[in-house]
Amino acid sequence: MDNKKNAKMTFKYLYDHYSMIMIFAVMFIVLSIFVPYFLTMRNMIGLVLSVVTIGLIANTMMFALGSGDFDLSVGSTVAFSGVMVAVIVNSTGNVWLGIIAGILAGGLVGLINGFSVAVLGLNALITTLATQMIFRGMTFILSGGRAVGIREAAFFKLGNSRFLDIPAPVWILIISFIIFGVLLNNTVFGKNVLAIGGNTSAARLAGINVNFNKITIFTLQGFMAGFAGVILASRMTSGQPNAAQGLELDVIAACVLGGVSLAGGIATISGVIVGVLIMGMISNVLNLLNVATFYQYVVRGLVLLIAIYLDKLKQHSS
Repeated sequence: MDNKKNAKMTFKYLYDHYSMIMIFAVMFIVLSIFVPYFLTMRNMIGLVLSVVTIGLIANTMMFALGSGDFDLSVGSTVAFSGVMVAVIVNSTGNVWLGIIAGILAGGLVGLINGFSVAVLGLNALITTLATQMIFRGMTFILSGGRAVGIREAAFFKLGNSRFLDIPAPVWILIISFIIFGVLLNNTVFGKNVLAIGGNTSAARLAGINVNFNKITIFTLQGFMAGFAGVILASRMTSGQPNAAQGLELDVIAACVLGGVSLAGGIATISGVIVGVLIMGMISNVLNLLNVATFYQYVVRGLVLLIAIYLDKLKQHSS
């Protein structure tokens, strides 16, 4: 009887903590065997490069979800920051001024979201849906409704240079995973975020400044979305007002696939990394198999539904 109980407990522990890692490993092996050109160095680099934008934003979406909130404005923020950096670089000829302006533009969106949710007490869903529409509209106004080509070639180095034959954005993504992993696991801020998501009232009673932490989370989210927008503009050599449409759903799906709870209080950086890579693998394989874009939308929607269902199962298990 004790052996059965121990086996059940061991299975539950493995399922709760390592299920997505095992699914990722199985998927990787199967795809490597059956999909031509999947397991090649060129494709592996391309796969990781394709999830740089999702991965950068997932770092901070992890904190937003972990605190019991989420941000639907990140796609518009990416586009807004990308157009902003293009306009500033073209106007001034100063690459660094453009980069700073693009990142600060993203931070401004995050600060507005954080202030509205934490101080004004507005619902995060409605607030970020509103700012999503506002800043997508402002992006089109700023760009005149068309792509803004960047004239300074020095700016393209950020998104297109290589180190040890690996693209710079991939190195940036790896470094960001390390930084936010440390922030989540080894700082008071990270522990406070999960405490707020687990029980906001208890967190307040424990002396945690909930409002300040929520503002910080949303502002960080804005800065990272802005940074991702700058890198994307560098890779595309232009600011695109239509960029990153639907990105927020891919980011949330990646986080939830990685075990971040929609109810808050649970988040791991290893899970987020796996979730991001799974999203990238699915998209990569569909492209390798020449699956039409319309069907890819269906698959991405199914992945989001599966992620939500898995989250529900884990909540029920807990």
